[in-house]
Amino acid sequence: MSHRLSPLSTLAALALLASATLAVGADPPLPADEPSPPATDQQAEAQVSPAAQEPPAAQPALPAPAPAAAEALPAAPVAPPTGSAPPARVSLFHRHPRGAQPAWVAAANPLAVDAGLEILGKGGNAVDAAVAVQAMLGLVEPQSSGIAGGAFLLYYDGHTRKVSAIDGRERAPAGAQPDMFLDEHGKPLPFVVAVRSGRSTGVPGAIAMLHAAHARFGALRWKELFQPAIRAATAGFRVPARLAMFLGEGSPVPPTNEVRTLFSRPDGDTIQEGDLFRNPEYARTLERIALDGPRALYQGAIAYEIVATTHQAPFPGTMTLKDLSSYRATWAEPLCRPYRGYSVCVPPPPSSGVCLLEMLSMLDRTDIAGRRPTDPQAWFLFAQASRLIYADRDRYVADPRFVPVPVERLLDPAYVRLRVQLIGQHAGPAPPPGELSMPRGRDATAESAGTSHFVIVDADGNAVSMTTTVESIFGSGRTVRGFVLNNQLTDFSFVPTDAGRTVANAVQGGKRPRSSMSPVIVLDRAGNFVAALGSPGGSAILEYNAKALVGLLAWKLSLEQAIELPNLIARGDTFSGEIAKLPPALLAGLRERGIELKSGHAENSGLHGVARLADGSYEGAADSRREGVARMLAPHAPAKHAGAR
Repeated sequence: MSHRLSPLSTLAALALLASATLAVGADPPLPADEPSPPATDQQAEAQVSPAAQEPPAAQPALPAPAPAAAEALPAAPVAPPTGSAPPARVSLFHRHPRGAQPAWVAAANPLAVDAGLEILGKGGNAVDAAVAVQAMLGLVEPQSSGIAGGAFLLYYDGHTRKVSAIDGRERAPAGAQPDMFLDEHGKPLPFVVAVRSGRSTGVPGAIAMLHAAHARFGALRWKELFQPAIRAATAGFRVPARLAMFLGEGSPVPPTNEVRTLFSRPDGDTIQEGDLFRNPEYARTLERIALDGPRALYQGAIAYEIVATTHQAPFPGTMTLKDLSSYRATWAEPLCRPYRGYSVCVPPPPSSGVCLLEMLSMLDRTDIAGRRPTDPQAWFLFAQASRLIYADRDRYVADPRFVPVPVERLLDPAYVRLRVQLIGQHAGPAPPPGELSMPRGRDATAESAGTSHFVIVDADGNAVSMTTTVESIFGSGRTVRGFVLNNQLTDFSFVPTDAGRTVANAVQGGKRPRSSMSPVIVLDRAGNFVAALGSPGGSAILEYNAKALVGLLAWKLSLEQAIELPNLIARGDTFSGEIAKLPPALLAGLRERGIELKSGHAENSGLHGVARLADGSYEGAADSRREGVARMLAPHAPAKHAGAR
């Protein structure tokens, strides 16, 4: 059985829970200036063991939350038609004996969850299931991610207790130029024009990344992993509400004619919620990838069509077949840093995970952990820390293969203390970036929110936390063989210089654009898995993830409660939030501190996660703001097929 917290009562309930749990069972934080584990920007085939980074000490997983009704699912449940009311998306609990661990999948669509559970039920592991989940998301949530997009993946090995990071971020074609998003007068192109241009598409990385992960960690054969999505694309699936919404009037950017044609009924009208939709072109594309591996996408006929499509007017791009065939996913050393006695791991740049760690480090030097979710001062501290890390991110974070990224300096305790001193008692003008003796221009590029995140934990304790995207809603709006092409290159700065200074995130051939995607894995001091989570949401991803981590690790809320905390977004001089979920007294307290919240895109989070509790049971949760679910596969129970609904 599951339950949901009502918006206005959420914070009151959490305050009562926090007052009980903060005093009992809370883990002592590490000293504020304890030396951080080593980290590096070097992109290489490497793994890091958080267990070796911090002194081993007995520490439980998350304390069990307040008692809640629980129901174990014997196998992957059959989802209702995705066009109907979505099933409950909040936490499911299951307590199980030692050595009989269930598997979990939390993702943005029930069919994607079913696909992952089907693979797990056949003996696949977390990486195998990740391939199946991504293939299905490209079918049922194509507005957010797909096989022609990019991703970052963290993998936790339950046996070695090591975390690996894999970078599948798109890259600019070799012929890309710093001024490619400027018009003939040297002015930035209108954003929508740039998005819809052939210049916006980067060399996709998601499939190459998943194949690299599977080659190292997979258990089942590659071709088996695409069968759930192929089956659903062939037989059809019920159009979910969000897909229908973005094909209609709900999209911030109207769909292109190509997108409308792809997602149309036999009579030519755009598909509607609840329609049975088939995508045979996508099924045939997946069949080729299943048989031939990534080369089906990066070489041959499909690659030729991708290149040809990006070369179409207006503003044709420069991608070549060589750009595609030479793409390789990159193994990277994850960044792991202490927070509240745990180790929080994220991918290194060009992911902005370093700034998420910087924010947590700042908050760890305040008294936010001792406050309550209803306390205006807690949210003031959160907002101010957020503004500070975005100022640093806009100045310094980019692709470290092209520009030095001062990761160690951004996370240095002395530097963090200096930034914390700027929080003050009142929100003033937008804070400046820290001075790191690196003259850089500012890049205020705001990423679109066409992204997805999923988490998988298998029966052997392995875990995947993966954020994946085509960038804007339906990416560039250009389609090839049943899928959409990304517009990832609009994450670059449109202008290469600022006040005479080079912008770190300027366009260069072969460069990866800066990304807000920051999948998270949390470990205890002994290197045991504690939680994995992440969110879509464009530039707000860092705040969505930070909110959930503060709720989970500092306020000792359940994963569901941490995810359902109200969203507050603070960047520069702009403050937005879920005003309807915040009590009047909290809003008044923020106003007294100089923060006037406005309604905006703060409701756009799509957090998904899985957490291990102190008693060995697991909790999965999906953000009620979207239509995702978190489900488990009980030990030794085969999953049902993720077929058409």
